Amino acid sequence: MHPTDGAVQAPGTPEPFHIKDCSVVTIATGRHAQNLRELRDHLAAVDAMSIYSHFWLSRLQPRKADLEFSNDFAAWANGALHDDVLAERLSMVNPSDFADLEELRQTLLDIVEQRLDEKEMVPWARPGQRFDFLQAQVIVFDTGERVERPEQLAGAVRSFSAGSLFYHLIDAPRRRTDGLDDVRAWLAAWGLGDGPAARELAALDWQFLSIAQLRERVAAICAAHLGGERA
Repeated sequence: MHPTDGAVQAPGTPEPFHIKDCSVVTIATGRHAQNLRELRDHLAAVDAMSIYSHFWLSRLQPRKADLEFSNDFAAWANGALHDDVLAERLSMVNPSDFADLEELRQTLLDIVEQRLDEKEMVPWARPGQRFDFLQAQVIVFDTGERVERPEQLAGAVRSFSAGSLFYHLIDAPRRRTDGLDDVRAWLAAWGLGDGPAARELAALDWQFLSIAQLRERVAAICAAHLGGERA
């Protein structure tokens, strides 16, 4: 990993991997849910990016909830509504499985509607335990660091900040038209898009990994299959 130095790439060599970082500004939407019916109503109307934010915001802003509950909706169902069934169903939702955020919204609505039908009474949270719908604005900046070759990836990833991991690995499939994370896309430019490193990276489920675990898994995969620094 090297700072930007203005070096000219050899003909036919892929561009270096540009390491970016990001910070998050949390914006209140003014929407709150004290019970499951209110959660459903707000899920139907809130901006789709608020829904998405509640799947990954906790990865950048530490929370006390167990990683067993992989998004804020599941954590609230467990901790505030004390509904283990609903929490488990919501926790199984992986936003990466959906073509767009409206499909994700509809799946969440279906799960909540089903649970409302199953319950004789609407589950309520105690005062002070309402669900606050938030929306995150991500501010991206270039670190100036570059990875020149695949064998340098393992060492570079070990120094990635939480923001870099989020930007390049978690959020990238949503913003990229090819659905890849930035690391796999860069490996594809080197002709390694179908190699074992790319396949193992594609199989990672970030929802059930802490940032530290994600960093270590990605670095270990890169080291094992691309060479360079090893743990």
